[in-house]
Amino acid sequence: MENKFYISTAIAYTSGKPHIGNTYEVVLADAIARYKRLKGFDVYFQTGTDEHGEKIEIKAREAGITPKEYVDNISSEIKRIWDLMNTSYDKFVRTTDPVHEKVVQHIFKKMYDKGDIYKGEYKGLYCTPCESFWTESQLVDGKCPDCGRDVHEASEEAYFFKLSKYQKKLESFIENNPDFIQPESRRNEMLNNFIKPGLQDLCVSRTSFSWGIPVDFDSKHVVYVWLDALTNYITNIGYDVEYQSDTFEKYWPADLHLIGKDIIRFHTIYWPCFLWSLDLPIPKMVFGHSWLLMNNDKMSKSKGNVIYADELVEKYGVDAVRYYLIHEIPFANDGNITFELLEERINGDLANILGNLVLRTISMGNKYFDGKITNKKVNNKDDLEFINNINELETNVEEKMLKLQVSDAVTEIFNLLRLSNKYIDITTPWVLAKDDNSKDRLETVLYNLLESIRVCGVFLEPFIPDTSKKISDQLNNFVKNLGFVEENEYSLSTPVALFQRIVNK
Repeated sequence: MENKFYISTAIAYTSGKPHIGNTYEVVLADAIARYKRLKGFDVYFQTGTDEHGEKIEIKAREAGITPKEYVDNISSEIKRIWDLMNTSYDKFVRTTDPVHEKVVQHIFKKMYDKGDIYKGEYKGLYCTPCESFWTESQLVDGKCPDCGRDVHEASEEAYFFKLSKYQKKLESFIENNPDFIQPESRRNEMLNNFIKPGLQDLCVSRTSFSWGIPVDFDSKHVVYVWLDALTNYITNIGYDVEYQSDTFEKYWPADLHLIGKDIIRFHTIYWPCFLWSLDLPIPKMVFGHSWLLMNNDKMSKSKGNVIYADELVEKYGVDAVRYYLIHEIPFANDGNITFELLEERINGDLANILGNLVLRTISMGNKYFDGKITNKKVNNKDDLEFINNINELETNVEEKMLKLQVSDAVTEIFNLLRLSNKYIDITTPWVLAKDDNSKDRLETVLYNLLESIRVCGVFLEPFIPDTSKKISDQLNNFVKNLGFVEENEYSLSTPVALFQRIVNK
């Protein structure tokens, strides 16, 4: 089915409360999912939590509770924040779900029976927080290359997945499918730094802790985190080794895995090879998004520079936070958040450019025509150019969204909002109102403005959904056309400010 769109985030690790940088990913995915629905796609949007591993076993022990109690608490907190941010996921998955656990056991056994998994002994340098083994050459200044913390020597009996078997196939696939890994800088990094130097077989079981899915034919082993976590994308839509549900047949392969750039290696090296081992097609695209920095520094609890989404929402509102996250993080570079920048955006873009335009236009419609506006079609060159700009918005937004340049897509909408404010200055409705002979001209101008606001409101729905609804409520017009409509009718409500300016005393 060509009109389907399956998008997933990475599943959030249940080691602690997600900060605003973690929250960015699910908001970005939600914007893409909502946009695809707006464009008529049958969308399936999946997110959730990754709940096994040594780190969780340790944290639960420190907290004096069972690992299950620990992940239940954290998972519900993550879901609460995803819901607070108004994300429209279709399924919130958990890797402690019994169906997922059972299918992972089946997958492990199928790979073992095929000869893609074998038993051996692992010796290496292990980073507990990342749950990753490293070779000496992969360390950075003797530390874990992912998190910068200490590693320690570890060895244990383990099962291994034959990653090396798929080396040539993976290399060839990535070279011949340039869109598979985005942005391009991440693709080059995976090819040159990880794949071409040679893939090592991957440790896929552990015996040194018990909080994981048991290997059902060798009970002292638990399935190692990446085989457990990555397979969530198929187990939760009805995949099992002997059976595939209609939902699986409909939505797989995923159209987009949206993940942080720090875990792109797992999604573009391990995951395709796991899928090939299962004789399944691989996702169409993996997008490794940038990070959100705090004052240009990576957020971490140890640095004390962590901001949480619920704290920001309490102070500024959901849509203001969504707008900042979506608009302020560039396509391929890290973004930055400070309270000053956030307030600047709320005042400048949301309260002034958007809010003020809606307030002024509806106020004039109520004042001059008792809120009843139709199109009198008394247009001149300026109006026709303005209407043309309204009609171009769909193409401009689509062009950016197809490239996942979501921030730029929002900029296109705000460019039209700026033009709408400029159009008011050019047409001077308050001057036209003084001349009885210009009544139809004045109504035409206001109609053109309302159509611009309506179209922008429709396109804002994926990004700031509550505000989009407030706009259509004030217009009393729920027409979803993505371009200028000649024969609309408006029956305006009393205008209400969409955003309050923030004044720091």
